[in-house]
Amino acid sequence: MKGTTPLPFGMSRRSSIGLEWEIGLVDAASGALSQIASQVVEELSPHGADPRIKVELLRNTVEIATGVCDDVGGAGAELRELLGRVATAAGNRGAVVIGGAMHPLAHWDDQLVTPKTRYERLVDRVQLFVRQMVTWGLHVHVGVEDRDKVLPLVQGMLMYYPHLQALSASSPYWAGADTGYASTRAMLFQQVPTAGLPYPITEWEELEAYADDMRRVGVAQEFNELHWDVRPSPQYGTIEVRVCDGPTNVTETLALAALTHCLVEHLSTELDHGRELPGLPPWYVKENKWRAARYGMDATIITNRKGDQLPVAEAIGKILVELEPAAERLGCGDQLALIADITRHGPSYLRQRAVAEASGSDLTAVVESMLEEMRAGRPLPPAR
Repeated sequence: MKGTTPLPFGMSRRSSIGLEWEIGLVDAASGALSQIASQVVEELSPHGADPRIKVELLRNTVEIATGVCDDVGGAGAELRELLGRVATAAGNRGAVVIGGAMHPLAHWDDQLVTPKTRYERLVDRVQLFVRQMVTWGLHVHVGVEDRDKVLPLVQGMLMYYPHLQALSASSPYWAGADTGYASTRAMLFQQVPTAGLPYPITEWEELEAYADDMRRVGVAQEFNELHWDVRPSPQYGTIEVRVCDGPTNVTETLALAALTHCLVEHLSTELDHGRELPGLPPWYVKENKWRAARYGMDATIITNRKGDQLPVAEAIGKILVELEPAAERLGCGDQLALIADITRHGPSYLRQRAVAEASGSDLTAVVESMLEEMRAGRPLPPAR
């Protein structure tokens, strides 16, 4: 559109990958969230020297972010190295690291905000609803070599929103209560005015006009302050998929990364062949998001514009077959195969509820099970 501020899209290699994983810090003695993220990050990345280790909105959270990687295996190796460094620095301060999307017992009003202008501005504007977000997520960046592909890929990935949400769901508890949702994080995070599902923007000039409008009326100063569930990341030349709840262990992190990686590569290949990507009306996308957040792997999702429906577990099985060629090209077949294990044995939210049931609704046992999975680096069957 004429007169808009250009929004340059960075250069990146086709289907390169980068991961951002938000993890929590827990006091080893009490099991409560520990407000020491700034000290941990300053030790490991003094004055921001290592951009792969960052503070987040709340002082209980550290984000570890890989560089640009060729494949999921390379990203996994870097992620493990960063996780080990954070765990050591936290351990020196009497804390341990925890995954998942929420600490089952944490109360939002006990958490401290990181003293950073961007976060203080967000809290001042959104107030209670942003303070409530004691949440952690997994963000997957996938390189896109042609800017004209970006917005079709954003819309195309919304077809698979419920698949990713159901598989990653890890937040059934909030402030000591079972919410009845598989992913409470998904519902909480969308309360922020700049978060939630992306608008159905199809032209880059329209995106530039939108970004200008948001700056003009004071919603956001920078494009990365728009926290859509799936968004372009012009700075890095990627599509950024922010759907997933934070995993409780590295193994499932890499499985979800592989699924996301393959989906973007598959859709990108469809565009190469001149095929129109399948899509859903925004109201179906919104309903699928809610169903996956509410019911997790028991959700029945809407699969096309006609309103046909399918159990999400069955839909996942179908796309795993469809993605085999992409997985072979990307070299992530082993990690993608782990998605079938999640489907078969159940995601984190089901394991957490099983632990709660076995322990007489003792959520401290759930916290310990999450810590054990982080230490083990893989999902663990609940003890009976």
